[in-house]
Amino acid sequence: MNARSHPKPLSFFLLGFLLLGGMVSGCRDAARSSDASSSPAAATNAKFDRQILRDFATQVVVPSNNLFAQRATTLAQAIDAYVATPSAETLASAQAAWVKARAVWEQTECFGFGPTTSLGYDGALDTWPVNETDFKALIKSNVPLTATAVGKMKETEKGFHVIEYFLFGQDQRRKPTDLAPRDLQYLQVLGKDFANVATNLAASWSKGVEGKAAYQEVFSTAGEAGNAVYPTVQAGAQEIIQGMVDSLDEMANEKLGKPLVEKNPKLAESRFSLNTLADIKSNLQGAQNVYLGSFPDENTSGKGLSGYISQINPALDGTVKQKFKIAAQSLGQISEPLETAILNPNAAESIKAAQAAIDEVRETIEKDVKPLVVKS
Repeated sequence: MNARSHPKPLSFFLLGFLLLGGMVSGCRDAARSSDASSSPAAATNAKFDRQILRDFATQVVVPSNNLFAQRATTLAQAIDAYVATPSAETLASAQAAWVKARAVWEQTECFGFGPTTSLGYDGALDTWPVNETDFKALIKSNVPLTATAVGKMKETEKGFHVIEYFLFGQDQRRKPTDLAPRDLQYLQVLGKDFANVATNLAASWSKGVEGKAAYQEVFSTAGEAGNAVYPTVQAGAQEIIQGMVDSLDEMANEKLGKPLVEKNPKLAESRFSLNTLADIKSNLQGAQNVYLGSFPDENTSGKGLSGYISQINPALDGTVKQKFKIAAQSLGQISEPLETAILNPNAAESIKAAQAAIDEVRETIEKDVKPLVVKS
């Protein structure tokens, strides 16, 4: 998640946030296209339950961000250990910590709104591609590598992927003693900044930061008097749906499609660690988490979109779940790593199949689920 996704005006979120400071296929068949139109929603006058918004915030977003903050802190500690004693063991531990933090972060792609973007957390954590020329020049310069200096750095000079570069090198070829003292210093400062940003992101949803209300309260009170960010329950529902649609579109067309079409491994998001395919699998899991209203990594669950859709159109709910399953299976058919697979003509069909399967999920949510949720 980064500046390339969720292009919402920052002023919108900041204005609302400040005003609220005191408040708290498969296959494309005829059945899919008729799911929404044949829904009994109109007959039953079913309404979208605000509890879905509350549970989305408290059972999906908050535990996801909290676990990410924990793993970001663990990553910073593992980096400290590696910097103190560069060895195969400490480097492997830091690399493993990066992968674990990455797996959780990529599950949050669907809810990169609110303070995640308006307060700059997304860009500081996960901007890509990174600018190797600039951050390598920074290393060679005499600029002090302090926390203050990192705060002034461009987003392309810090975050997940610069840390990834230092820990993994090109194509996972980093050796424990490759990094010079100033490289290690830069890496250590980046790790501390990363953990700090992740902690603030988690707090912005669960507790509130900078005098602003906890965003879980902002989101959960959609439609209540005085909520300038979400004046209606439907506005909150629209935010959830659009987050899913945007993330699914990015998976299919940016993360899978673009590197394949251009046959360019440098377009793969986590190319230093060869972790891009795992990223996409986590993205898909995150979208499914949102639909189901759960976060399996922390065993939390609530009333999700699935619960609502299953009441008014059980067939459609089954279709969505099945298409998530097919998309996950399709990703499992791609040979690892994606960075190499895109150059292999024999792997092209499996990548295209996964791309199409993910796009099927997106289309079903956008064309069939969204009208039942947003217009309820």
